[in-house]
Amino acid sequence: MNLLKRSLPIHPFLLAAYPIIFLYAQNIDLTPLGEVVAPLIIALCTTLLLYLALYAVVRNAAKAGLLVSACALLFFSYGHVVDGLQALGLDMGDSIIQPSVFVLPIWGLLLAVAAFFIIRARGELRTPTSLLNAMAAVLLLLAVGSIVSHEMGRRAPQEGTREGITESEPGEAAAAGQLPDIYYIILDAYTSKEVLQEVWEYDNSAFVDYLTDKGFYVIPNAHSNYALTFLSLASSLNMEYLNHLSETLGPGESDPTIPNQMIQDSEVMRFLKAQGYKFVHFQTGWGPTAHNPNADRDIKCGNVNEFIEVLVRTTMLRPLADRFISYDRREVVLCTFETLAEVQHTVEGPRFVFAHVLVPHPPFLFGPNGEAINTDPALRTKDWSKYYLGQLEFVNMKVQELLERLLSEAETPPLIILQADHGSKLIHMSGEPSPMMLRERLGILNAYHLPDGGERFLYDAITPVNTFRVLLTAYFGASYEPLEDRSYFSRLKQPYDLLDATDTLARQ
Repeated sequence: MNLLKRSLPIHPFLLAAYPIIFLYAQNIDLTPLGEVVAPLIIALCTTLLLYLALYAVVRNAAKAGLLVSACALLFFSYGHVVDGLQALGLDMGDSIIQPSVFVLPIWGLLLAVAAFFIIRARGELRTPTSLLNAMAAVLLLLAVGSIVSHEMGRRAPQEGTREGITESEPGEAAAAGQLPDIYYIILDAYTSKEVLQEVWEYDNSAFVDYLTDKGFYVIPNAHSNYALTFLSLASSLNMEYLNHLSETLGPGESDPTIPNQMIQDSEVMRFLKAQGYKFVHFQTGWGPTAHNPNADRDIKCGNVNEFIEVLVRTTMLRPLADRFISYDRREVVLCTFETLAEVQHTVEGPRFVFAHVLVPHPPFLFGPNGEAINTDPALRTKDWSKYYLGQLEFVNMKVQELLERLLSEAETPPLIILQADHGSKLIHMSGEPSPMMLRERLGILNAYHLPDGGERFLYDAITPVNTFRVLLTAYFGASYEPLEDRSYFSRLKQPYDLLDATDTLARQ
């Protein structure tokens, strides 16, 4: 029964399962367990077929197992090596030398060398087989143990972690008649008109003027509360600051679990559901907005699956994945804009619609007229100066098409919030943040279409944390007092190490 000490090669199957289980353990709060089953079955079945094929050739179980494990190690490590080399920024002129150009041949050479020594080896190879069995088992048990430990300790954020929320009962919802649909549309990394002019030397007045002509109140020189998406969305959807997490988790912590849970089970959603609203959520394939189990309608556009995408990009299938994933991400964006206009006809109202649209943020997939960007994936992501404005112009076009339908086809004038989670990053974000870096990263589009004179409740310095404090009080008689409008900068590696940028932004 003790397979680990015998020469039976179970290590290929353990090594094939480990990367998938490990990745799930690292993303357990963002990944439904069902998404792990298919890749795990595929990996194990492929391993079995490869093992049987090699055994038929070498007629030795230990050698066949060692050959399969060598294939698995090289297959699953490829993407990590490429990422590491890309991080070095290997430049040649105006282009980037892609690591895949030389990593693939090196991997092929390593596999050939490993196969040569394994096939020529003599004896039963019990020691290396037993050693690999034990090492692979330990790795897999550590990953499974992490999952079990997390599940045993899983709990929703304590009420004490949510600060500043008024506990009063909601008042009467909107005067007599139909409740207005509410559209909360996040355009990821859409920076402010002022920053576009100062940093990008781009005049976005035509789009802002269009919004104004359609009755939008566009906040001048608007800022986000946080520089990272998961902090920004958790803050705006729960109408509170998250600075207390720096104390409870520590400024060096990077675990996004609590903010992610707050995005999926938000105070705004709870309030509006209590008023009779249907919560319509658009899946993105990214993190806490990939899906939402609390939605009445969780609309899936395209087939982007972040878990599968990240997994595939760690493997030797990465070059193929870049092509197909880029195509599907285009379909997600196009489908989202199209379906947003149809929700008012397909979902019984009233509706609270939340759509986190992952543009103009990279990867850069659209030219100004929606044409596909066919450059290398690494350049699509890194070269902000070349592609960001084109994708932004595409977003402007799609937003205008969407608004024309929403405003003309609605039975009751809707509330529409167009807002960014954070700004762009043409200015490199390494080192000590300069005033202009802070201004660019925290400058956002923030525009409101509020019927029945609702714009009178807004003010020029409003930030997203107060968006729904103002709207729920104005339209539903709630009693949320506005918080002080402040902005905080942090980086992804230490998201809770917050730098108060409010005064710096005020001086710009």
